[in-house]
Amino acid sequence: MVTRSALIWLSGQEGLKDFATRFSFFKKLTTRFVAGETIDEVIPYIREINAENCTASFDHLNESVDNADEANKEVEEYLRILQQIEATRIRSNVSIKLTQFGLGLDQELAYQNARRVVVDAQQRGNFVRVDMEGSNVTQATIDIFKRLRSEFDLNDVGIVLQSYLRRTYADAQELLKLPARIRICKGAYSEPPEVAFPDKKDVDDNYVKVMQLLLSSGVYHGIATHDPKMIDATIDFATREGIGKEKFEFQMLYGIRRDLQRQLARDGYNMRVYVPYGKHWYPYFMRRLAERPANIWFVMKNIFKG
Repeated sequence: MVTRSALIWLSGQEGLKDFATRFSFFKKLTTRFVAGETIDEVIPYIREINAENCTASFDHLNESVDNADEANKEVEEYLRILQQIEATRIRSNVSIKLTQFGLGLDQELAYQNARRVVVDAQQRGNFVRVDMEGSNVTQATIDIFKRLRSEFDLNDVGIVLQSYLRRTYADAQELLKLPARIRICKGAYSEPPEVAFPDKKDVDDNYVKVMQLLLSSGVYHGIATHDPKMIDATIDFATREGIGKEKFEFQMLYGIRRDLQRQLARDGYNMRVYVPYGKHWYPYFMRRLAERPANIWFVMKNIFKG
């Protein structure tokens, strides 16, 4: 059986993208998880999402940018996204990865680039979510977010935490002191056991602990999961504690459990769908497969059918 760790390793081998896309089925399958390669291709999908009473978050796919010019191009892309959100009146915010903005080159560069996007979003009445990546940049991401949060309001910029990291509960406690709007997810990067919980049960238990901490804070947070058990745990806790549906939002990824997205929206919960796009879709796509390794057999069977 192809393991989760093997798929995550493959996610770092973007050179395989050209080989994989020779197979029409593989290319077709990516459209389930990736909305397109340009902003214009994404907007119709977000209109559909909005029509189902869900909001969205634009996510331009690109990671580990290795030069300042490319990092600047990422900033310009996000400024175009924010302009298009305003012009088309779709209901969406944006998500950024700091490695897109040069974090691997220089932390100050990444901060200044992220700040440009937050300034523009603030002026347009929009919101920027700073995504979390591998554990090697967790502290740097938190440090940059804290700088941004010291300059901007609670509803201008937020951050993501991952429940598979052992440090996350303590990070959540610390960030809530600011306070901060936090998105909690499980995490999808390969990490050593001393850094991340290797067992799913421990990841889930930590997720529930952090979720309860967040919902009890009175701040509007994002509960990001496709796991029905985590959803039920969130609803049960909110109901028990008298926390209204308007006090938080569920978040899911484009193309995953759309039936559940619609149902939660119909049930009156706030639902946000993360909509990724861009030419650098391969690492993201492989990490989505890694979340359910059994899917690889379905993919491979159809690829080799031609």
